[in-house]
Amino acid sequence: MTFPFHRPRRLRETELLRRMVRETRLSVDDLIYPLFAVPGEGVCDEIPSMPGVYRRSADQLVLEAKEVRELGIPAVILFGTPERKDPEGREAYREDGVVQRAVVAIKAQVDDLVVVTDVCLCAYTDHGHCGLVVEGRIDNDATLEPLAATALSHVRAGADMVAPSDMMDGRILVIRERLDEEGFEGVPIMSYAAKYASAFYGPFRDAVHAAPSFGDRRSHQMDPPNSDEAVREAALDVEEGADIVMVKPALPYLDVIRRIKDELNVPVAAFLVSGEYAMIKAASARGWLEEERAVLEVLTGVRRAGADLILTYFAKDAARTLRDHP
Repeated sequence: MTFPFHRPRRLRETELLRRMVRETRLSVDDLIYPLFAVPGEGVCDEIPSMPGVYRRSADQLVLEAKEVRELGIPAVILFGTPERKDPEGREAYREDGVVQRAVVAIKAQVDDLVVVTDVCLCAYTDHGHCGLVVEGRIDNDATLEPLAATALSHVRAGADMVAPSDMMDGRILVIRERLDEEGFEGVPIMSYAAKYASAFYGPFRDAVHAAPSFGDRRSHQMDPPNSDEAVREAALDVEEGADIVMVKPALPYLDVIRRIKDELNVPVAAFLVSGEYAMIKAASARGWLEEERAVLEVLTGVRRAGADLILTYFAKDAARTLRDHP
């Protein structure tokens, strides 16, 4: 029996009814806020292609981390731009590197905040690639040692979690073994397991000055048409010791998020990346959409697809909206 006995609109009539039967709930606990660390003191430079997002020195990152904690956001993830770049990306694993200094500063002054660090070489190499370049090609195996050294240096500085984003084969296993050998077996790894060779990374590359000086990253980042491969990548990373697997970007790959969640049943993160952020910002600046509603709709959609955690530059805005309009 159908209409008029079945009327789905009955449960949509009021906000209270809608809240009572809501299937997917977005919470501040789902959010991770990205931060950009740069050398110096008193630095707070807005990134032109990412309105409202700033490169900050360690002292300014502490202030930002305090605000993040006060908003109830449980975690930040740190990206760095070093003082110097070289072919091997040595600044990535210096004990007093830009990310390491930021971690020390934040952990010394901000309680109850999970500090995650991005582990990659692209922002530290003068050629802008995620791995070591040998005879014009990215050498996967040669890159594993500096990645492990970078992860270890972050954890020694006080990082609560490391997030390898390079997409080199085998890097999760090498990092897990290195951390365990050094007594950090309790530190989790969030793997960028399905990181696609996407057109949506442009503003981020501006932020950290990490555009490749030649070629592109299609030899190691995933081919956008593939989803079976994404499941295999995530499964391999879990086998190697990843505690959380990530899909990046988020919106073009909602189906991939759903498949990985359903097939692996592990914690899944999704990164609403710089280009996705910039699109919403640009459209709202022109009055083409209502930013607050659009942000919540997008983040809820990513949660509905299966993401347990969302890395997003909208985290602070979303936290305020959720606080003011529960």
